[in-house]
Amino acid sequence: MHFLYMMILSAGMAMASAVCASDLEKEKRWADQVVDALLDGDALYLNDGRGEFLAIETEGVSGNGRKAAIVMHGTGVHPNWPTVIQPIRVGLTASGWHTLSIQMPVLANEAEHAEYAAIYDWVPGRIDAATAHLRAKGFEKIVLIAHSQGATMTAFYLSRPHSEVDGFVAIGMSAGIAGGPMDTLAHLPGVTTPTLDLYGGEDLPEVLVSVADRAAAAGRAGGDYSQQEIGGADHFFDGEETELLDALNAWLDQRY
Repeated sequence: MHFLYMMILSAGMAMASAVCASDLEKEKRWADQVVDALLDGDALYLNDGRGEFLAIETEGVSGNGRKAAIVMHGTGVHPNWPTVIQPIRVGLTASGWHTLSIQMPVLANEAEHAEYAAIYDWVPGRIDAATAHLRAKGFEKIVLIAHSQGATMTAFYLSRPHSEVDGFVAIGMSAGIAGGPMDTLAHLPGVTTPTLDLYGGEDLPEVLVSVADRAAAAGRAGGDYSQQEIGGADHFFDGEETELLDALNAWLDQRY
């Protein structure tokens, strides 16, 4: 009976571990696809303490080694996603920014959005590994730029003890889901890093309806926080890539 109990317990623990883990098989499929098709930048693998994950590093045109941006995608995709992520990770290099786009933790395609809460504890290790990589290369300024759920993940990260960073640009960030790790409004009062909350005039309803609530939550931190709407842009800034980059560069140029 004791042996049977231990077998059941072990199986249950294994199932719980699997549920609370990033889908590493999906990550590998994305990595194989991305690396084979990569035209700009260099693929590399960083280690978050649990294992290796894909990153794409692209040098700034000035090559001065001073400022870098860590770019983070939204739900379930990859670090070279064609909307928002690829335009930013490549486009910012023309302004002298070195970019490092990283694979965030993902779940299977059929997973419900709320299920992502179970893998938020994978987020800090990935961002810490990325910042450590850039600091080791001598970068003095590091800014986090994240889209959609990647922005909620980054707010979660910044509201807790974290590696030193110099700025946060949230693109298409919603209020998240109240009462857990995906609760953006609960995280923002703890984010003291200079922050730009950037969204499209035709963004998702959950982004637009929470604009005032995000500003109020961030205001409680008493830091450098601002919001900007890009009129006509949807959640993925299709056709508005130039406007997106212009907004990013204007905010970054003021501070770095």
